[in-house]
Amino acid sequence: MATAILQQPAKAAAKPKPNRSFLHGLATNKKALVGMAVMAVFIGLALLAPVLFPGDPSRITAMASLEPDAEHWLGTTAKGQDVLALTVHGARSSLLVGLTVGFASTLIGIIVGLASAYFGRFIDEALSLVTNVFLLLPGLPLLVILAAFLPPGLGTVILVLVVTGWAGSARVLRSQALSIRSKDFVAAAVVSGERAGRIMFREILPNMASIVMGTLLACVIYGIGAQAGLEFLGLGDVSTVSWGNNLFWAGNEGALLTGSWWVFVPSGVCIALVAFALALINYAVDEVTNPRLRKIKTPRPTTADTPAPIERSAAK
Repeated sequence: MATAILQQPAKAAAKPKPNRSFLHGLATNKKALVGMAVMAVFIGLALLAPVLFPGDPSRITAMASLEPDAEHWLGTTAKGQDVLALTVHGARSSLLVGLTVGFASTLIGIIVGLASAYFGRFIDEALSLVTNVFLLLPGLPLLVILAAFLPPGLGTVILVLVVTGWAGSARVLRSQALSIRSKDFVAAAVVSGERAGRIMFREILPNMASIVMGTLLACVIYGIGAQAGLEFLGLGDVSTVSWGNNLFWAGNEGALLTGSWWVFVPSGVCIALVAFALALINYAVDEVTNPRLRKIKTPRPTTADTPAPIERSAAK
């Protein structure tokens, strides 16, 4: 009778590694590293602006419309202002507005979304009605009207952008909170007598970390871009040095018509780079938190891991 003798593999299959933490996933993601490196450079320049270029960056330091050279790396404006100093100091205002608008809009969205999803019924209907009204209002005309009638200043710009930017965050966070609200662990917390605030912020909110992070980054991008758009239209405080005001003065002084590209290109490139960096971080967060987007590296089989061929022998 023929018998088969199977030789066991030299090594057992490797056990799958446990899921990595969120921070470790971001630290090993190339998109996140590139985005955070770019943001670190801009934040560092914004913090060191008074040291790198002390004094008023709007002061006249040279002749008008000088091309970039060794003394003025980005040239001068039509007034004789140093473009590099205006660009570096403009990062302080633009990043401040963008981060403030992002955190404020996301915070309002979290409160409205969680309250609407948790309490439901009348509160949900009332908050959803208010959210829908703000979503239906045309964003750009509302921005222009509010900015035109309110006193100029960074506070006005931040207020206008928060008022017009929180509704989208609230709608997205409400839909996510509704799906978590129906889970068993939330029902168990309700039955055990936990307070509503504790359930919303200790049970539901931690399970929304990825979408909250993505919403925050999107709101920061919106804040920086919308501020630049308002100031480019002349609806901001023209005395403030920011990337949007740099573009506004470049347009008023005819930099595009005279071919003075060095006046408006740096601020535009800075806005694009910051938005690109935040978008990279947003994509990285999606890859780390979404299993369908996560890249799983499979180790190559080695000689020791490959099972030996089957040996057969016949017994007479």
